[in-house]
Amino acid sequence: MQPETIATRPIDGQKPGTSGLRKKTQTFMERGFLENYVQSTISGIGGVDGATLVIGGDGRFFNADAIQTILRMLAANGATRAIVGRDGILSTPAASHLIRLRGAAGGLILSASHNPGGADGDFGLKYNGPNGGPAPEAVTDRIHAATQVIEEYRTLPTPDIDLGVDGTVQVGDMTVEVVDPVADYAALMESLFDMDAIQSLFAGGFRMRFDAMHAVTGPYARDILEGRLGAPAGTVVNGTPSPDFGGGHPDPNPIWAKALMDEMYGPDAPDFGAASDGDGDRNMIVGRGAYVTPSDSLAVLAAHAHRAPAYADGLAGVARSMPTSGAVDLVAERLGIECHETPTGWKYFGTLLDAGRVTLCGEESAGTGSDHVREKDGLWAVLLWLNILADTKMSVADLMEAFWRDYGRCYYARHDYEDVEAARAQAVMDGLRDRLADLPGTVAAGLTVTAADEFAYDDPVDGSRATAQGLRIWFDGGARAVFRLSGTGTVGATIRLYLEQPETDPARLALDPSDVLTPVAQAALALSNLPDLTGRDAPNVVT
Repeated sequence: MQPETIATRPIDGQKPGTSGLRKKTQTFMERGFLENYVQSTISGIGGVDGATLVIGGDGRFFNADAIQTILRMLAANGATRAIVGRDGILSTPAASHLIRLRGAAGGLILSASHNPGGADGDFGLKYNGPNGGPAPEAVTDRIHAATQVIEEYRTLPTPDIDLGVDGTVQVGDMTVEVVDPVADYAALMESLFDMDAIQSLFAGGFRMRFDAMHAVTGPYARDILEGRLGAPAGTVVNGTPSPDFGGGHPDPNPIWAKALMDEMYGPDAPDFGAASDGDGDRNMIVGRGAYVTPSDSLAVLAAHAHRAPAYADGLAGVARSMPTSGAVDLVAERLGIECHETPTGWKYFGTLLDAGRVTLCGEESAGTGSDHVREKDGLWAVLLWLNILADTKMSVADLMEAFWRDYGRCYYARHDYEDVEAARAQAVMDGLRDRLADLPGTVAAGLTVTAADEFAYDDPVDGSRATAQGLRIWFDGGARAVFRLSGTGTVGATIRLYLEQPETDPARLALDPSDVLTPVAQAALALSNLPDLTGRDAPNVVT
């Protein structure tokens, strides 16, 4: 069967962000939109002739149809083999592992992560390279350049194939291999953790609730937690992937995982609670009456990682995104290991991981991971927490209290102002940027600015430089505020305001975070003029 060449022309709005291209689902379904972007991706990575690629997604609406289109296009462009998760399902960390395990040239991952799904929700597509990690900026720049000059795309006029049965089938000259999406990933997890210790934890009556949020991690969590570790049936809730995530928002935070939070703060709360997002790369950790911020979770995992077999010999180093709190920095200093501050976006950890400079890394947006893959990994984080709890025989609350007594506490919160008119959001950032040099010495809401800058990053491995990565303001007493425009939304712009206040006074380690951080928020809003410029008097979401 001969490939067809279809004439096309560039379509606006196909510039990939830190996590590929995300748009409304209906936009991706428009005539030629997906095809243009896939062909441009193929061009941007130098072609796929003779290559093996991994394909899979989080099961959201349009996932299965898009995969059929992608398979036909890969075959038409000369790919030799495509490895696809059964029913088109692969969590993002599982896809990263499969790319590495099978020596693939890369992979196409269909997801908009924690964004809502469904016909009226969001859709996304990103390319991950041969190391299993998100494409570096040089590659995404080439993809974007290709979208601006595209004149044709290639496809095969073949019928859809059955993705529901494991095995191989031909699409033209390309072999499509449908695989169990869970098996290889679960085997990797068994190699990292003391599964016997965790199994004994459950056998001793330990109770847990894992909320898969109707997203991709349900099958993985059921297999590992209930199947291999012996957690009681029903430990995993909302475990069947749904095209619209059960009508919910698959973002694992106290706002969108409210049912889990209510249970964990209720009169008969389990010992441990966790949730994951649409594509399985994010996580939320909560104990009985004890929510753990992602920043604190990263720090605790770094401090106790040696309790898991894979990390028993210690960590090479740690890395965090710039907006993430400095809690993990304190751990790194104590351990005498490297600590790197990078821009937001998992791709910035890739060179450090590949070079062996860091072992653990994480972001304040509920992403943590290690060198076992090149993506953040929600279920991995949950299993490491379980390994630590099994070894320390402490509750989550007691573990956090002990950590704060030992290292101090970094009070932390993120305020999201969502769907702001793009021009108004840019006015906030531009106005604050223009004032940065004059801010030191300024007093706002009773706090004095000690320093201010715009974050830029020089990669210590490959020498690349990333600029304009967020506006930072420091205040007396060590407080910090950071402003960023998010790259994960599909409507308008989201202004993210990150607030941090370190505290070492033993008498002030158990305060209400909102009380501690209110002065920092007031000072940041006054300096940025955000309320007046956007018309917003409060954030949409506080996490």
